[in-house]
Amino acid sequence: MQPEIQHDTLVHSEHYAAVDLGSNSFHMVVVHVVNGNVQIIGKVKQKVRLAAGLNEDMELDEISMERGWQCLQTFAERLQDIPPSNIRIVATATLRLATNAQTFIRKAEQILQHKLDVISGEEEARQIYLGVAYTSANQGNSLVIDIGGASTEVIIGNDMQPIHLKSLDMGCVTFMERYFPRGEITRQHFDTAKAKAGALLDEVSDAFLCFDWQNCLGASGTPQAITEILVAQQISDAIRLDYLYELEKQCIACGSIDKLEIKGLEENRKPIFPSGLAILICLFEKLHIKAMNISAGALREGLIYGMLDNLQENDRRVQTLNHAIHRYHIEKSHADAVRAVAISLCRQLCAQAAICHLDTEAVLGAAATLHEIGLHIEYKKHHEHGAYILSHIDLPGYTRLQREAIRDLVLSHRLTINTAVFDNYHEEVQPMLLALVRILRLATVLCLRRHNKHIPEATLTIDGDRWTLTLPEGWLNSHPLINAELANETWLQHRAGWELRCQ
Repeated sequence: MQPEIQHDTLVHSEHYAAVDLGSNSFHMVVVHVVNGNVQIIGKVKQKVRLAAGLNEDMELDEISMERGWQCLQTFAERLQDIPPSNIRIVATATLRLATNAQTFIRKAEQILQHKLDVISGEEEARQIYLGVAYTSANQGNSLVIDIGGASTEVIIGNDMQPIHLKSLDMGCVTFMERYFPRGEITRQHFDTAKAKAGALLDEVSDAFLCFDWQNCLGASGTPQAITEILVAQQISDAIRLDYLYELEKQCIACGSIDKLEIKGLEENRKPIFPSGLAILICLFEKLHIKAMNISAGALREGLIYGMLDNLQENDRRVQTLNHAIHRYHIEKSHADAVRAVAISLCRQLCAQAAICHLDTEAVLGAAATLHEIGLHIEYKKHHEHGAYILSHIDLPGYTRLQREAIRDLVLSHRLTINTAVFDNYHEEVQPMLLALVRILRLATVLCLRRHNKHIPEATLTIDGDRWTLTLPEGWLNSHPLINAELANETWLQHRAGWELRCQ
């Protein structure tokens, strides 16, 4: 008899979208995630050249804004089919710079029916690196460069972790407007553009030259255009400085954008190619780059994978936590129990109080898993030792802010509560973190016996700072040790200005 073939019918499928409102182009990428496998199912790109609408007073003109809004009309229809929680829309340098950015943003949000985030240059660089790292097989340190319409991001990183990054106010659209007037391409115009780029790079180049990197990756834009030229001219090689010098000569020989003809250069890339080339030449010279390969991903891919990181406990985070458990000899069964209780209470909290964010469970789950990491040093002050360790190790898969929150939750999970630890967090984040402190402390007390059979089902009722923890009838009387610890925790939370009732 032939064995019966079992078919796996359980399929977990979701769609995600990332929209990048760049200074040169607006991009949208849509992906289908099936059982953890990410499939790109749609890409839309439109040349908007938003940065070209910036005047000397850094105001966007109406014509440029209208081009942007018309583009977003086409994006909006596709986004209607995707859950809002699975959409991320960001804007970069031009809307960071524009003094009337809010005029554009208000209408853009009306069109898209979704919030638009104007991200900082640092965050843009970080997301670019993540997009590159997720889509490129890198060994050792990597130098990543992205030349945008109004800014250029330069990042050194290792694996998934950016180490040093900068966003510079130079881009192919703004440089074209400033240093190649009327579209004229001359030796003098190239030299002026390179001199300005060089001055900006001189301020940061030493920090990058301190690092050894094994490979250099270019993310989209000008590097992509040059790669297409190399392919069209049947040059199977990475981008090298001598190629760039040759392309510079060809641009100058053409004399103007209207007459620019280079085999492999697409028509829509011509208007900003000389300025992007000038910036790239300067990057090669100042950072001593020998060769650059093109990356498969950039900002949009970073946004997509960032959403997947935040919405599910992805393998990288699991690997990070498992590595820490092994390295610091954490009792995994106990860590898992504390995490399970903490997450249960957290979900009850989030259902009753509007203070939770997308990464609430991720931060709390990691803190609960790592709350005893300081026992690696000694018991008496192991919460302080844990915070020290977490200040000096990498946690791949978690953002800088998330890592800091995890550290401070571990620091605050026992003994006296010092709410001042969270004073430096943004006012939007503070209430969530202070609530997570209370949850983590309760979870550690409820798991005190270190045996799952003694962990009760707990119901949490929230009324502002007044919390009520309800346990099964008679449970407290039959567990006098934990009852006493909960009484002490009630007192400690009272001293911190909170009210806790256990019944």
